[in-house]
Amino acid sequence: ANESHVRDLFAEYGQVYAVRLMKDKRTGKRRGFGFVVMAAADAKPAIAKLNEKEYMERTLKVRIANDPKHPDGGKPEQD
Repeated sequence: ANESHVRDLFAEYGQVYAVRLMKDKRTGKRRGFGFVVMAAADAKPAIAKLNEKEYMERTLKVRIANDPKHPDGGKPEQD
């Protein structure tokens, strides 16, 4: 998937402000995770519907970044 695919997927649940899919600095290959910035009110239904969903032959893990239940999360949530 690319940023456009991910944006379209999440846009079904609200306005997407930004999408960033992470790449390995050395190889340029995608690392298998990224960040989607949307309003918290839109993020909650997106998480509920998309977490554990199969998408492009991958199982999505969708959660709020820096969620205390997942201390390995990335960037803080932005509204």
